[in-house]
Amino acid sequence: MIKSLRISNYALISQIEIELCRGLNIITGETGAGKSVMLGALGLLLGGRADMRVVRDSSRKSVIEAVADISDAAGIDAVFEENGLDKAADSMCILRRELLPGGRSRAFVNDTPVTLQVLKAVSLRLIDIHSQHQNLLLADSAYQLSVIDSLADNAELRARYSEAYAAYRRALKAYTDMRDLLLRSASDAEYLKFQLEQLDEMHLEPGEQATLEQERDMMANATSIKQHLQGALGPLADDTVNAISALAEAAVHCRALGDMLEDAEALAARLDSARIEVQDVAENLSELDSRVQADPALLDAIEERLGKLYSLEVKHHVDTVEQLIELRDSLRAKLAALDGGEDSLAALELAARKAKKEAMLLARELSDTRRAAAQDFAEQLTLRAMPLGMKNLRCEVAFNAGRLTPTGLDLVEFRFAFNKNQTPLPIGGTASGGEISRLMLTVKSIIAERMQLPTIIFDEVDTGVSGDVAARMADMMLGLAGRLQVVAITHLPAVAARGSAHFRVYKQDTDSSTETHIARLDAVGREREIATMLSGRPDDPTALAAARSLLNNNNSLALQ
Repeated sequence: MIKSLRISNYALISQIEIELCRGLNIITGETGAGKSVMLGALGLLLGGRADMRVVRDSSRKSVIEAVADISDAAGIDAVFEENGLDKAADSMCILRRELLPGGRSRAFVNDTPVTLQVLKAVSLRLIDIHSQHQNLLLADSAYQLSVIDSLADNAELRARYSEAYAAYRRALKAYTDMRDLLLRSASDAEYLKFQLEQLDEMHLEPGEQATLEQERDMMANATSIKQHLQGALGPLADDTVNAISALAEAAVHCRALGDMLEDAEALAARLDSARIEVQDVAENLSELDSRVQADPALLDAIEERLGKLYSLEVKHHVDTVEQLIELRDSLRAKLAALDGGEDSLAALELAARKAKKEAMLLARELSDTRRAAAQDFAEQLTLRAMPLGMKNLRCEVAFNAGRLTPTGLDLVEFRFAFNKNQTPLPIGGTASGGEISRLMLTVKSIIAERMQLPTIIFDEVDTGVSGDVAARMADMMLGLAGRLQVVAITHLPAVAARGSAHFRVYKQDTDSSTETHIARLDAVGREREIATMLSGRPDDPTALAAARSLLNNNNSLALQ
């Protein structure tokens, strides 16, 4: 659940910080006071798009930060492990989004920089924001299916189906790729053979291009190279007086001094070592000299070979002989596939049919779990929603079998009738905004236990209702608050009186600007706020008495 929320430099908010409690948290305030601004800021923690126009002072960063207890968040450990995040020992998690001057934004989880995708993956395990525009989800087929799945307890079966469906798609792609290759390549077979023959005739060898280029460069400069080699060999070994013979003679004289000078023998040994090194250099130079040839015919042959290699590389848009060899092997494999293509195609078709059959079996099993859950859902929804001013409500969940998709075979459609003798129809064309709000609240109450979300936020879902219906909606929220943390933004006194904690959002003018603030109300403050909601005046005696009565009748008033 959310322990605290801090927002700074965002829209009308200069700085606010609140601590939420368990149970039902109520937020009230006049229209335009800034309640929706707070939700917009919280939406950034759920990976929402950052609009830099909401930054109050563009020269400073805007910060939205929530501290949440994640000990009861389902699946959060897997998200942390998958993304290399560390959990705090006290199971607290800090989510932070920063909007920086210049238009950039940053996201953090426990002070570790993360991508928006990671921030969203974590926050969606912790918070569900239900606003009025989310009521449109009730008409969305994908959302309807997710509701049924949450009640069907079929997560393991869905995972198995997902694997089987992926295997089927891979097998189908392998079949269609081979089929398309055969259709496309049949007309190209002769050209492929021609290309392969050209490459085979070259008898390509890895590394030969570099070797040939080195030999060509050496032969092209043979005269100059040999001149310098001879110039180096002469003073080292070939001349009448050379370095090797001079070092040998010097070593002889040093040894003759051995009996007369203490270091003479060591000096002789050093001269021998130098002579051996010089002799080795001379032998290497001699070997290089023997390899350098001024053979015009051989140079022409090398140039011709390199010309053919360069021509093939340009033709096939490659840079090296190794890439030509890779292309040659690929062409040979394609032609081999064409030769045995029909057999391969038949085998791939058989594999695709088998994979589809396995996926189909699991999809039908999945459908069975959904149909059973759908019947129970329709009964629960009708039972819980009827007291909310819809006494003639009937609900049906229609299933239409489609083709295999990533979610199975089922196309689900919720259908409702709100009057007697009315045929249940899709919600989009039959329900008013108020009815959709009440239905959506009922759906949330049904699936709350399966969602295992620590916190759910309702943004004025009670709009358009009053009286006994409002009280029943409040009771429904209170029931949810017994299992998870609920935050309700409301204009209804009956709902506000049910809260465990009550916060008031208000605007205040300074010399230069208008700012949004939020304060937690004490018992007296709650009475005055609810009186204001009832009559528009915080000191109206009749409204205060009614507010006091509402609060006294609320058994959950244990302020924390």
